[in-house]
Amino acid sequence: MSRRIRLIAATGLVLAAYPAFVLGTVYAQWFSADLPGGRNGPSDAYRHSLASATVAYTASPRLVALVTRVMERDGIGSDMRAMDAHNNRIGAQIGAHATSWGEMQDRVLHAVQAGAVNTADADTITWLPRERWLDRMY
Repeated sequence: MSRRIRLIAATGLVLAAYPAFVLGTVYAQWFSADLPGGRNGPSDAYRHSLASATVAYTASPRLVALVTRVMERDGIGSDMRAMDAHNNRIGAQIGAHATSWGEMQDRVLHAVQAGAVNTADADTITWLPRERWLDRMY
């Protein structure tokens, strides 16, 4: 195998490892949080804000903004996307300003615990009304 092919393969592994790291750490915390509303509720808000905080803390808030633009269409088109984009922005702010891994995780959980239904407050985690929650994630 040539050096160039090894370099490309190693780069691919590193690029694949980062999303696996983010998902692994987020889901480990998410399972232990035991929040209601796996889809559209507090649990969904927690996953999004924690994933965004993790990416902002370990990489950059700019990466969160890029992913939000691509995955959530910047919140345009549905109230679910708007909720996810809103929570991604808050998570990114938390991650960007956290001084430690534990502080980042605690701040996200506290932000979700202080969240509200359909809030437009840029500093408050939000989710949809209870009748829109689904217990499943997807």
